[in-house]
Amino acid sequence: MQVLVRDNNIEQALRVLKKKMQREGVFREMKARKSYEKPSEKRVREKAEAIRRTRKAARKQAQRDGLLPAPKKKPAPNAAARPARPAS
Repeated sequence: MQVLVRDNNIEQALRVLKKKMQREGVFREMKARKSYEKPSEKRVREKAEAIRRTRKAARKQAQRDGLLPAPKKKPAPNAAARPARPAS
């Protein structure tokens, strides 16, 4: 994995690296490898993950088909800090 450091801004590069590692599942894998997982526990976990994936896919499809309302969009983080624009 590679991250470019621009203008010696290491903090930003670290944030980008952590985000990439999170997306790739590196942290989850490190946590899983920390201790032994019994085969029965692995089966239960994988089955639960599969159920979660299929439910999420079904929910997304229902939203696309219009059967469920779309999720509410979060307001921009700095929207509250900005003053309201005057009506013209």
